[in-house]
Amino acid sequence: MGAVFAIPKLLLALVVFYTTMLSFATIGLAATAKLHSDEVEILKKIGKKLGKKDWDFGIDPCSGEGNWQRLGERKGFESNVTCDCTFNGNSSCHVVKIDICRAMKAQNLSSTLPPEFSKLPYLKQLDLSRNYLTGSIPPQWATMHLVELSLMGNSLSGPFPTVLTWITTLKNLSIEVNRFSGPIPPEIGKLINLQKLILSSNAFTGELPIELAKLTNLTDMRVSDNNFSGKIPDFIGNWTQIKKLHMGGCFLEGPIPSSISALRSLSDLRITDLKGQRSTFPPLSNMESMKTLILRKCQIYGEIPGYIGYMEKLKILDLSFNDLTGEIPMTFVQLADVDLIYLTGNRLTGSIPGWLLGRNKNADVSYNNFTWESSSPAECPRGSVNLVESYSAEDKLSRIHPCLKRNFPCPAANNERHYLLHINCGGKEASVNGTKYEADREQRGASMFYLGQNWAFSSTGNFMDNDVEADIYIETNTSAFSNISVPDSELYTTARASPLSLTYYGLCLMNGNYTVKLHFAEIIFTNDRSFNSLGKRIFNVYMQDKLVLENFNIEDEAGGAGKPLIKSFTAAVTSGTLKIHFYWAGKGTTGIPDRGEYGPLISAISVDPNFEPPSDGDNKDHLIIVVVAAVVLLGLLALCVMWRKGWMGDNGSANKGMKHFFYP
Repeated sequence: MGAVFAIPKLLLALVVFYTTMLSFATIGLAATAKLHSDEVEILKKIGKKLGKKDWDFGIDPCSGEGNWQRLGERKGFESNVTCDCTFNGNSSCHVVKIDICRAMKAQNLSSTLPPEFSKLPYLKQLDLSRNYLTGSIPPQWATMHLVELSLMGNSLSGPFPTVLTWITTLKNLSIEVNRFSGPIPPEIGKLINLQKLILSSNAFTGELPIELAKLTNLTDMRVSDNNFSGKIPDFIGNWTQIKKLHMGGCFLEGPIPSSISALRSLSDLRITDLKGQRSTFPPLSNMESMKTLILRKCQIYGEIPGYIGYMEKLKILDLSFNDLTGEIPMTFVQLADVDLIYLTGNRLTGSIPGWLLGRNKNADVSYNNFTWESSSPAECPRGSVNLVESYSAEDKLSRIHPCLKRNFPCPAANNERHYLLHINCGGKEASVNGTKYEADREQRGASMFYLGQNWAFSSTGNFMDNDVEADIYIETNTSAFSNISVPDSELYTTARASPLSLTYYGLCLMNGNYTVKLHFAEIIFTNDRSFNSLGKRIFNVYMQDKLVLENFNIEDEAGGAGKPLIKSFTAAVTSGTLKIHFYWAGKGTTGIPDRGEYGPLISAISVDPNFEPPSDGDNKDHLIIVVVAAVVLLGLLALCVMWRKGWMGDNGSANKGMKHFFYP
């Protein structure tokens, strides 16, 4: 019996032995395989034109040694040349992938694109993102057989690069954050293999061409932050495989077409700031994979459909700044696992559900028309739920805090009101030229209400796609300052940031006209020729609900990053409250220097009266008058009592005298 089992064991041992020997032989061949000499020469030319100084040609580029394979500390910091060494029986290598992303500062690529990339016949993936490459895309690239190409975060310019439409093998294409302009050409329809197309943050114009309907393999389409015209086309219904669709701040008009109902694989839908006519809620009832649903300021009116509450995979819901009415659907009680709910800036009514008030995850229902009930909160919570101005103006109950009421009314008497306000936004208390700026160090901001001594702020939103556990709402300077004194620099070292909406309130101010100064400085982007200088921060500013700055770009207005800028306005306070609202309308870059860097940024706020405020002496005189009047009144009262008691003589004669005094 033992001999019977001995033969299979022997065969197994022989198989293992020969397999092991074959593996060692293959590894040995691969170890001796080198990059084809022609491609080595091509890499030398590419490296010279790019200014790539760390490529050491004393080492074979396919060896995986030296600087040919470098992984950064963070995602997107790569400098790799990847080879396939299985050619000619594992004896020859060819370059199949090149990543030069976010190059080291000393090697920041600021050249034009080398045509020689087209001479690497086996190159399939090319990533040159987050550099400072200029010019256009060489026509020689039309012969390439790329599958993936990323030029995100550069300074390439000109019309849409039609040369790319000849690379019909492309599956993933990103030219996000460049300076391309003009219309999308109809030739885009030739790229029928595309699965990912990212055109965001350029200056493209015109309507989305009908030829995009041919791209039926798309799973990821992003066109945010452009200057398109026309309506969202019906042909988006052709993209039945799409999972991610971003159309934010790109000047497209509504309504969202009903054909969107065919996109049943959607998991990430972001459409914001639409122009044009109002519309009812789009048909999304079949979106069972939805994780991120953002329909912000899309001119949507009517009630929120109850089926939203049954989206089991939903994590982020943003329906803010529409014209939604009715109550929060009862089905929303099912959204316990949703991390972020934003219903800000609508006309929702009814009572705020108890499950929402008790959430330990972020929810913002500020600026609505809810009805206050005895079980409703009497003051604004400070934590994960924001209720600022959430109750109807018709609720005049004195028992609830003014922050809950529309327009944040002041309950103080006129003689208890203020006439000065100075805030160092995001910073510590500071004294600048004799003026004290109050500290503003609250770290939270997703759905946050903060109440200071005579001011407050309401912050809404989270920074998307930044892959961090906790968002940062206070930015610290990373750009070199210029044209600024040392005392003033205290106001610009930090700033409060917002990914969506930020409102500062001046509370219980005396009625009258004020000079409001908004202090800005771009402290994240830089002035050098690196990808850090390519960011654009664009937002709107409202004062007393009136638009005063539209598509405002701090850096452009100031003439560069790190330069202070003060914008002055006259604001009329008529009911004791000053309201300054900062809003991100989907414009500007969102991925420079990192994902999640965008939205309003404010360094400091100063509010000074345009009228002569009451002096301390005036207050003392007023107090003296009040005291004297009280003493006189008490004296008269004492005399009256004494007279009634007869302590001042005969009552009869006294009565006659008093009667003669009032009735002569």
